[in-house]
Amino acid sequence: MANEKLKKTLVLGASMNISRFSNICINTLVDNNIPTEAIGLRPGEVAGVRIQTGLPQFSNIHTVTLYLGPPNQKQYFDYIISLSPSRIIFNPGTWNPDLVLLAKENNIEIVNNCTLMMISGGYY
Repeated sequence: MANEKLKKTLVLGASMNISRFSNICINTLVDNNIPTEAIGLRPGEVAGVRIQTGLPQFSNIHTVTLYLGPPNQKQYFDYIISLSPSRIIFNPGTWNPDLVLLAKENNIEIVNNCTLMMISGGYY
């Protein structure tokens, strides 16, 4: 059973490609016993986490960590808000003022940082 103190995280923009940061992030989350869900363009599995496609319904998502560039995020705006996360992490290259504004309107914390650095630094 997952540690309930840990923040269930959705990796949006997940990839099976081991050189992609989203893939490294999934592995790092799992290695740190952080409950993890993943959405990508193609189905697959990374570190035992099933990469789903589309807009699956997840419950209790605390954090959405973005690995999609701004042009590819718009289709997920309503979906992200519907998950009612506590925070959204904008990893390098993902900052999007439109999504930031929408998140703030919905009382979602905005973090402009690198998920991998946050975990390794102990401030995730």
